[in-house]
Amino acid sequence: MEINRMLGITESYKAPKTIMDILYDHEKREKIFLEFLKVYSNDVSYDWFHEYFENEHSDRKEKKQDFTPNSVSDILTKVVDTKEGTVYDVASGTGGIIIRKWWDECSKSTPFSYRPSEHLYCCEELSDRAIPFLLFNLMIRGMNAIVLHCDILSRECKGIFFVNNAKDDLLSFSSLNLMPYTKNVEDYFEVKFTNFRYPSITEVS
Repeated sequence: MEINRMLGITESYKAPKTIMDILYDHEKREKIFLEFLKVYSNDVSYDWFHEYFENEHSDRKEKKQDFTPNSVSDILTKVVDTKEGTVYDVASGTGGIIIRKWWDECSKSTPFSYRPSEHLYCCEELSDRAIPFLLFNLMIRGMNAIVLHCDILSRECKGIFFVNNAKDDLLSFSSLNLMPYTKNVEDYFEVKFTNFRYPSITEVS
């Protein structure tokens, strides 16, 4: 399986942890990002992990994880037609809908006129297994995003990430930053930290 090969694993169950380890290693993730772009011919218009995750990692019984087809995602992006500002995606999964929305916005500009700083994506996802794939998808596309690993109903939260394109360049990768596990952050995002799952990482220059 091509994705497993690029991640350096032989068994798919290892993918979420492996991806998270890669994302925390700046040098290694840049190499992996470039390899993924080469394999997928630089086509970043869709979620490469869609079928892989559904087949290998989705929890259809407990979490009802059946991901949105691109055709439906495209309809949703037309309904929510924001030229700039914040886009909010509940139950983001691995990022299929948000990627199609991002691609729709990119397609209305050129690589020279599109500014990632004018677009912020807020994603919330419950699944431990989906979060690494979601972060990978956002970062390799150079998006600016807030990712909450939380239950959208109870607001119990395991961590909040800030994905940042510091160069404000469509062709650049984003950095990874973990919001501190503090009361101020809890209050701002209206969550309750119940699991300090992630080690600290700060890459904003």
